[in-house]
Amino acid sequence: NKAWKAYDNTRSDSFRETVAKYRTTYGRNPPPGFMEWYKFARERGVYNIDDFGQIMDDMRPFWGLEPEIIREFAGKMQEDPRNGLSGLHIRNNKIWKLTNANWRVETFAKTVKPFVHLLPDMDISINRLDQPRVVVSFDDMQELLSLEAASRQILLEPTLHWSKNMTGFFKGHGASPTIADPQFIEAAGKPFMPIAREACPPESQARNQSMGQVHSWYKDKHGFVANFNRSSDLCVIGPNIQDKHGLLFAPSSMMASRQLLPIFSECKVNVNSDILFPANMYYMDDERYLYDPKLDYDWDDKKNMLMWRGVTSGGMNTAENWQNMHRQRLVLFTNSTYMAGKEAQVLSEDPDLKGAYHLFEHFNVTDFASRHTDVGFTGALACVPDCTFYDAVMSFKNATTLGEQFLSKFLIDVDGHSFSGRWHAFLKSKSLGIKSTIFREWHDSRLFAWRHFIPLDNEYKELYSILAYFIGVGSVSEAVKDGHVYVPRHDFEARKLGRQGREWAEKVLRREDIEVSLSFAAT
Repeated sequence: NKAWKAYDNTRSDSFRETVAKYRTTYGRNPPPGFMEWYKFARERGVYNIDDFGQIMDDMRPFWGLEPEIIREFAGKMQEDPRNGLSGLHIRNNKIWKLTNANWRVETFAKTVKPFVHLLPDMDISINRLDQPRVVVSFDDMQELLSLEAASRQILLEPTLHWSKNMTGFFKGHGASPTIADPQFIEAAGKPFMPIAREACPPESQARNQSMGQVHSWYKDKHGFVANFNRSSDLCVIGPNIQDKHGLLFAPSSMMASRQLLPIFSECKVNVNSDILFPANMYYMDDERYLYDPKLDYDWDDKKNMLMWRGVTSGGMNTAENWQNMHRQRLVLFTNSTYMAGKEAQVLSEDPDLKGAYHLFEHFNVTDFASRHTDVGFTGALACVPDCTFYDAVMSFKNATTLGEQFLSKFLIDVDGHSFSGRWHAFLKSKSLGIKSTIFREWHDSRLFAWRHFIPLDNEYKELYSILAYFIGVGSVSEAVKDGHVYVPRHDFEARKLGRQGREWAEKVLRREDIEVSLSFAAT
């Protein structure tokens, strides 16, 4: 709440205040066209006009490159379709051309259209793959950031127009000679951590395997995530989950580069230097991901259940590795048959001292999972050589619409091949979202864990503790008599968190917010 209030209470109220805050925060003047962008954002009712943090962080290292190099990469990388990129090309304040067109860049073009008249000539390279692309080594990144810091200056009379007659643009007729090679590395199905760790600090856990297990200092004493940002930091948690997440040990596709390339991607992990933009799934009118209130009943009319449906995406599934995939681990961990006789750790209240909690290490989850979880796969895909091995080990459930999942109070969201496109719909619903991910998205700076959603570690160890806390387990009499676990129900708190997430999503995750955020990224 403290972090959210600081975000909420420091918003600028005028153009003058916005410019002053921009200069103070980033040590630069806003870019040309900033006044036009400001008007565009205000007309669309953007809630926090100052939310530039993510895009400014993404752009910082590019100040260390020569502009001509950036334009060459942006204009030429997508000419070779094997690079897994599409291009959007703007000329004379219009979208002139799409190269290697697919649904991603076509949706991107629809998002750009409302403000393309404000943009100068440019080429934008869009990632066509699910996985992010750019991993710059730690030493190279520090050099680029040093150059950026040294270049900061606030001119008394800044240039208010875009440069003209620049070189390096995409020509649109035949392959162009390039002055720089993106040097992509094909790594589909191969471990990603050997690539990722090069972007980590030398003293990090990822670079020092001899340090042993990671101390979960991003959690509180009861095992709950206290620092959501750190809980997805591969330099910290990578060694612990490198064999527990599909992207890290068997990505379905991976074409990375160790060079700093101007590639726009829908998501990335913390070691990536891709430029984030609002994911296309949040803008498309696709019923699989679009919020539909028809079955989104009031909280008291919902089931006391944790709900999830999906397919076996997340990496290249084989008969040998499927149980280590992140989605498969969730399905097994919430399956009462598989968990029969297994125990989990939950937070139990002292029956003699209300409000005093301790960790109860031996919670038998079988009955609780049977009554309060409805998690399962609706089909198999992304298997090598095929998915027939699932026939003997997995029972598939009937598919549900996204709206039917809102019948449950608790909606868990985990990664697929990359980010989950259903997250915005979960936040907009009257249910409570529980989020586990290693990916970063454009909206992260405006969403606050424990205020708008429940964070979950990527190992899922505290999942039953979260559910038990909100749903309740046992009774005072049983706890006093037999030493059983006792967790009083916290339904009011769960409903409040769900309401806060929904009300906030209605303010900051609208289609207009996507357009405004993307327009500033392009600027």
